[in-house]
Amino acid sequence: MGQSFPKVKIIAVGKVKKSWLKEGITLYAKRLPEVEIVEIKDSNKEKEANKLLSMISAQDRLVVMTEYGKAYDSLTFAQWLGQEAFGSLVLFIGGPEGVCDRLKKYPMVSLSAMTFPHEIARLLLLEQLYRAKTILNNGSYHK
Repeated sequence: MGQSFPKVKIIAVGKVKKSWLKEGITLYAKRLPEVEIVEIKDSNKEKEANKLLSMISAQDRLVVMTEYGKAYDSLTFAQWLGQEAFGSLVLFIGGPEGVCDRLKKYPMVSLSAMTFPHEIARLLLLEQLYRAKTILNNGSYHK
């Protein structure tokens, strides 16, 4: 038996429009029943932050996904997910304008130092969550 995988909510700005991205997101979402994906309307950074903050509770641990965040390799990311005592982990992916300064007080994690469209960031994050889950459960997906 591996380490436990936390309950995760991904709150992402905007809709995924490209069919190939939708397919990939659906594939990983089916493999991750612990993960809920919530979309919020694309707006300005302040309105997006207000909406995000209205959707989380004091028990939630908010982590902002941004290229300026802490970088992990896949193994370390899995260990971080497995060791953290999350009540509920909320991962926020901002829109095309990025995130407002108010959200920069929360922990930040980076998928890459490069900037990606939010749709691609969502797929990459789901893939890394799935990879982390298989690492924690000693699965064969991560080579």
